[in-house]
Amino acid sequence: MSDIILGIESSCDDTSAAVISDGYLLSNVLASQDVHKAYGGVVPELASRAHQLNIVPVVSQAVDRAGIGLSDITAIAFTRGPGLLGSLLVGTSFAKGLSIALDRPLVEVNHLQGHILASFIKEYGKENRHPEFPYLCLLVSGGNSQIVRVDSPLEFEILGQTTDDAVGEAFDKCSKMMGLGYPGGPVVDRLAGQGDPFRFHFSKPHVPGYDYSFSGIKTSLLYFVRDRIAEEPDFMEKNKEDICASFQRTLIEILMDKLVKAAKDTGIRQIAIGGGVSANSGLRRAVTEEGKKRGWTTFLPEFKFTTDNAAMIAIAGYFHYLNGERTAIDVAPVSRIADFK
Repeated sequence: MSDIILGIESSCDDTSAAVISDGYLLSNVLASQDVHKAYGGVVPELASRAHQLNIVPVVSQAVDRAGIGLSDITAIAFTRGPGLLGSLLVGTSFAKGLSIALDRPLVEVNHLQGHILASFIKEYGKENRHPEFPYLCLLVSGGNSQIVRVDSPLEFEILGQTTDDAVGEAFDKCSKMMGLGYPGGPVVDRLAGQGDPFRFHFSKPHVPGYDYSFSGIKTSLLYFVRDRIAEEPDFMEKNKEDICASFQRTLIEILMDKLVKAAKDTGIRQIAIGGGVSANSGLRRAVTEEGKKRGWTTFLPEFKFTTDNAAMIAIAGYFHYLNGERTAIDVAPVSRIADFK
């Protein structure tokens, strides 16, 4: 009999539900929230309200598209954290209610684990490559920048992480400074593709080990734009493609320098990336090219699995379920998770 896992994701501003059967994806439904664009970032109260509106139709569609009935579900996996507490509360509460109604076990999932394990989502009719253990995952998003050693689907070790801001936040702040809109990452990436990445230079931090820092480069961009506009008022409009290209190149170089160091020091040649910033074309190109040069086997997630989605929660929950893990019905969501347990 198949193990059918319903995954529920509501950590930020995307409501998503997915169904996985023995590791194969049957459906993955996502409802995004455009309301935040007007505010230049996610508004937590608006996000939680939108989740309340979206959660029932999203789960219903996921079950219908999977071609199953609610009674076929083996377990319910849900994002417990990290994320926005109000948003997490909606997904957690719904998962608990469904668990009681169906008499099916709950399996809590660390949102970051989901991103790391996205490479293991299988789809019918596809090659379904996935890393061999151990592998290194560069986890990059709006809230996290980490290099993680993965020894099994349940064993993770953070080798390095940001000491201040995440790389995704740096992309968003760049876009906001330049008046390009939100979310900033895709806009900067698109403009960067039209610019000269070596036209301008921004300072890089000197952080020991495998850790990152991105607050300094944001400040460097701020002062650069301010000083140039003082000399030439329309400087930014005339040079926005080159600014984006140069800024993006610098961010990617910072990420890649530490990833290369970690791969050298550990001797691991299985390299994956995950998280929202793993959709960045420049980063994907850099990982691929570096992999060819250094003999890495690289794994880039499909674009639909780079954003917050329930498929990654379902696959992580599947591994935890097979390990015999179950979550008590009185579980509460948490905005921060200190480790990968």
